[in-house]
Amino acid sequence: MYAILFKGSTSTVLLKAGILIAVIALTDWLIIGPIPLGFLYLVPMLMVGSAVGRALIVATATVCTILAELFSDLPWNLRTGASRDVLYFAAFVGAGLFIREVNIGRRTAIENLHEIEGERDARRAAEEQLKVLIESSPVAVVTADTTGHVLMANDAAHRMLGLPDGALAGKEIHRYLPALTNVSLPDSTQQHLRAVMQARGQREDGESFLADICFSTYRTTAGTRLAAMVLDASEELRAHEVAGLHQLLEGSRIAVSGLSHEIRNVCGAIAAVHQNLQRDSSLTGSKDFEALGNLVLALERLASVNLRQSSSQATEVDLAVLLDELKIVVSPSLQEEEITAQWSVEPGLPLVWADRSSLMQVFLNLISNSTRALSKKSNRNLRISATSEGEQVHVKVSDNGGGVLQAEHLFHPFQAGAEATGLGLYVSRAFARSFGGELRYVPISDGSCFVVELKQAST
Repeated sequence: MYAILFKGSTSTVLLKAGILIAVIALTDWLIIGPIPLGFLYLVPMLMVGSAVGRALIVATATVCTILAELFSDLPWNLRTGASRDVLYFAAFVGAGLFIREVNIGRRTAIENLHEIEGERDARRAAEEQLKVLIESSPVAVVTADTTGHVLMANDAAHRMLGLPDGALAGKEIHRYLPALTNVSLPDSTQQHLRAVMQARGQREDGESFLADICFSTYRTTAGTRLAAMVLDASEELRAHEVAGLHQLLEGSRIAVSGLSHEIRNVCGAIAAVHQNLQRDSSLTGSKDFEALGNLVLALERLASVNLRQSSSQATEVDLAVLLDELKIVVSPSLQEEEITAQWSVEPGLPLVWADRSSLMQVFLNLISNSTRALSKKSNRNLRISATSEGEQVHVKVSDNGGGVLQAEHLFHPFQAGAEATGLGLYVSRAFARSFGGELRYVPISDGSCFVVELKQAST
């Protein structure tokens, strides 16, 4: 019933309070007799206190005090009347200020409640999104307590470890990821751990696999916890090893081909000398001379073995992506050698036809050669650029290392003056030609420039 008096806007509540004050004053004036009605002004004071500030509360209390004394039939004198008015005024002001503070507290409580409800809803939404993200993630996510027992694991973890859904909870994580046994969970005084490692994992049926593990520790009210994200890297390992084997066999084939070519040249010269010496009758019947001839024939047969060309591994390669990966690989070593590298890749390069791993080896060999050439320079600059040239894409690796003295022998195997075997450029050119490309040398004023020509995949 009384709630209707406090509902509405500020002006509406003040209007109701004014009307109520007028009614109380009129009633007090009409009733004759020593019946004090001043306490009734507490109701409009409560209404005013719920709608306005302190100044208006004091002003309204003053008006109510005057009206209560004015229309009261009680005698007024300085002793009793003044004390009565002070009590009226104090009661009215107190009631107004009290309801004002109560109203402020109520509004604050409602705001806090709404804020808490909003935070609760946001937390629930975030938890729901996190739960969906973890459950739908292709990465295995596992949490464990201080004893290594699994607290939570998503579907990907169960599939990776060969367990039915929900069966991983309560099991020891060390059984499936033994490397985590060495990860001691820190107590409350130690710093949390965050690390990445590659280790052996084991499925429920005992099958081993290579696991990339990202793990960290965190603290909860129930104690320290371990969280791990695990990826099965077995397929990546197999692909890497197969590619490495292919690269080794292809490089070995090219190296042996170069060696066979050189042996054939030497055997040809020795055979010519042997034929000339056969005219000397003094050597007829000499066992050593016959042994020399047999040795030459054996070497010729060995060098003439036909090394079958390996099957082509060329595919469509995104050269821009490959050059980004190359930059990641070589940047640390270039920075260590204080070499300033400039990378210029034309936007929108077409796909090229190449064997990805072999092409990467070509670039690495060229940059390695430039690094050695620049080691004797104080101002070391290296530039790698890629541009589209008609139906080809050209990748240029240039430096200011001083150039090459005998450029005509650059791509010959076992060339004189070369470091190690002198097979680097020979093998690199063979790799480029194996997928229809070319590697050539272009002299420049202050250094060397090697151009790798690649066919566009669409041509």
